[in-house]
Amino acid sequence: MLYLESFTFPDAERETSYIMGVRRTCYASFYPMKILSRRRFERIDFEPVTILYGGNGTGKSTALHVIAEKAKLDREAPYNRTSFFDDYVDMCCMELRRPIPPGSCIITSDDVFDHMLSLRELNEGIDRRREDVFEEYLENKGSRFQLSSMEDYAQLKRIVRARKRTQSQYVKEELGMNVRTFSNGESAFRYFTNKITEDRLYLLDEPENSLSPERQMELCQFISDSARFMGCQFVISTHSPFLLSMKGAKIYDLDSDPVDVRRWTELKNVRAYYDFFRQHQNEFDHV
Repeated sequence: MLYLESFTFPDAERETSYIMGVRRTCYASFYPMKILSRRRFERIDFEPVTILYGGNGTGKSTALHVIAEKAKLDREAPYNRTSFFDDYVDMCCMELRRPIPPGSCIITSDDVFDHMLSLRELNEGIDRRREDVFEEYLENKGSRFQLSSMEDYAQLKRIVRARKRTQSQYVKEELGMNVRTFSNGESAFRYFTNKITEDRLYLLDEPENSLSPERQMELCQFISDSARFMGCQFVISTHSPFLLSMKGAKIYDLDSDPVDVRRWTELKNVRAYYDFFRQHQNEFDHV
């Protein structure tokens, strides 16, 4: 499914004209000016899955945030912007194939990390409460409590429950299921699978962070299936060779000058992996 048809960024000449028109000259940075234009990245023509690849500082995340702002997508985490960000977005042009559905959003690494931190805080709260429940269990288990009035009935129920159950059973019933049932990587993967629903536009900023190679391959398949069967469109910034290998994805190489579309096997990062494993081929052959 295509919602975004194309997106055009201002060229270097237009950026320079804008900067020259700014009267005050005390600014140390005109970000996001002069980032994407350095390598003449001026236009994206989208597919159901479009990938922005490049080294640090090439502008992958900048491009995603500019597109998200122009498309008025939902976002959670704050992002880097300057006084010139809105003017830059105004200079961009966006062409739609069809209206962008409500609920479409940009998902960044900060969103995933915030989610994992929230789970950690919840788990820490459960851990602190667990110590209290341990002590409560031991007190109730050995209590010689006698019911003297109906006001004591609730305490009597806790004592009876403690005497009929093991410590672990008692604690589980009191606390409920501990949310710490998944590793950070598993929690990050579940964040994407829970967040992404059918018929939406999603911008993903380096979603491979915190994911093992196996989980990256699973995420690759999930994104591919979501684009193929769930009516989703994705624009992704990534270094991951697993995501870059996604069948049918259109890859813009931000390391090239000018920026151009490349096959995943042509990319510098992927070639580095390939050359490394070729150098160690004998070690794999003897495993």
